[in-house]
Amino acid sequence: MTTTSTVSTAGAAYWEPLWSEGRRYRQLDDTENQLMEEHLGPGRARPALDIGCGDGALARRLAQLGYRTTGIDCSPSAVALAAARDTRPGHAVWQCMDITTDDLSALPEPAYAVITCRLVYRWIDDKPAFLDRVRRLLAPGGTLWVVTEVAGRRATTDPAIPRPGITPAEAETLTAGWSIARTADLDVLRCYALRP
Repeated sequence: MTTTSTVSTAGAAYWEPLWSEGRRYRQLDDTENQLMEEHLGPGRARPALDIGCGDGALARRLAQLGYRTTGIDCSPSAVALAAARDTRPGHAVWQCMDITTDDLSALPEPAYAVITCRLVYRWIDDKPAFLDRVRRLLAPGGTLWVVTEVAGRRATTDPAIPRPGITPAEAETLTAGWSIARTADLDVLRCYALRP
């Protein structure tokens, strides 16, 4: 009998080897920055949480917009890279944490005006549970900003990528239960601004 074991794409066992071996992901561009600024507005020293911060680019951008930013990632190598690229120490807090399983009280703030989740949502195994955790962290009137690939938008797909994008059902799960759900498209990506 042959047994196969699969590693969840949501946890550190999957992401740590990729970050430690030098894998890098799509960088922010001017169009995405502009959309984010339009939907999130100025920080005015309000707290922001970047889930799956990777190299820290989005968290640093939020800090530039005036947010008190915390960047979390389940990969210790990603968090170390984010901290190393932070040219203004103290500008952002970097924390190794798995948002799907770790104790949320370990975060520096009890609630966040903005929570971002860029290129992460599609990899989350239990999306409803993830969204419940995010809703508990979102301050009243806050915004969840999600940038994710949408299935079927790539001209070609790499068979090595297990999830080429979120399905319409996963998009419906993401947008259900919010009083405001705005979207904007960027080639293979869709940006979601969600408010309670």
